[in-house]
Amino acid sequence: MSDDEPKLDAFLRHLQAEVDTASEIADNKERDERLFQLEVAIQEAIIFANRYRELQSQGVNPMMLVDPKIQADHPAPPATKSQSILLGAHVCESCGKLLESDLDFCPSCGAKK
Repeated sequence: MSDDEPKLDAFLRHLQAEVDTASEIADNKERDERLFQLEVAIQEAIIFANRYRELQSQGVNPMMLVDPKIQADHPAPPATKSQSILLGAHVCESCGKLLESDLDFCPSCGAKK
């Protein structure tokens, strides 16, 4: 990423500015819908930032796709039961990583659910 590209914190500031602007929308329904959209976008950006930092702290490049062969040699630590409950996710039976509910395969090792 080059220095002139926007960063996540700049995106979050932009979203917050949009919240301030959306608060001035006269129509109640339209204002509520726009504020809801912005709040969801802010939450997703925060979740992304947290996941990104977590992967980096484990020595994983979050922007690189995982090669299943390499992953088998260096398996990631399995998710704890409390992590699975809190995130509402299941754990991959092959590699122990958290599974996303909307995917039918493990994004870490490629194993099918």
